[in-house]
Amino acid sequence: MRADARLVARADGRGGTVLAELRGETPLLLRQTPGSGRVATVYVVGGAAGPLAGDDLRLEIDVGPGAAVRIHTVAASVALPGRPDAVSRMAVRAVVHDGGALHWLPEQLVAAAGCAHLAESRVELAAGARLIWRDEVICGRYGEAPGGAVVHTRVDYDGRPLLRQSLAVGPDAPGWAGPAVLGGASATGSLLVVDPSLPHEPATVEGTLARLPLAGGPATLWTATAPDAHTLRAHLDVEVEPLLTEVE
Repeated sequence: MRADARLVARADGRGGTVLAELRGETPLLLRQTPGSGRVATVYVVGGAAGPLAGDDLRLEIDVGPGAAVRIHTVAASVALPGRPDAVSRMAVRAVVHDGGALHWLPEQLVAAAGCAHLAESRVELAAGARLIWRDEVICGRYGEAPGGAVVHTRVDYDGRPLLRQSLAVGPDAPGWAGPAVLGGASATGSLLVVDPSLPHEPATVEGTLARLPLAGGPATLWTATAPDAHTLRAHLDVEVEPLLTEVE
């Protein structure tokens, strides 16, 4: 299955955000929810199971100056096996202009047994743009070993590299469960916050949650591992919830 979706957000001139374009195809259906304040909230609704091996899904996001968008998914994305020797792909491309803000807060990606999935995210931020970007991967459903999943994240700020991060789990990723990667954890995630107004904070490690300021811009990256999805989300929510209220 091939599906494309596109979201274009612009400031409405009255302190709010209008969605100039909002379109999608099954299983990338985009639905705006009612709200107040300057942030437009959109949910990605999966109109079919998957992604299945062989699916090719693409989402484009463009946030203009002064606009603010928050994107959620209604449920976890469960990568499933499909056609033999095929790979499912999910590609997200986002551009955020000066003064714009994007919050990407989907539910988890679950790498089910037998899957072969590639998730690629590329974000281009202008100087003065703000970003909250959360990625979470669950290694298999309850009681099963995961299939193969690869997650690539690439973020540029003001035309310069800010983050290049990759994670591979499953039978084709040697050592993924060992101490150098997940250390036996079945859930892992990251939270990237880019905001020129936030103060610089030093690197810290508390248990399985690490905070790392990035050299390429006004950004901080949190990474965490956990035994399950609930614990992982609790780790990351502690960091993200205070930030969300600042742009309401």
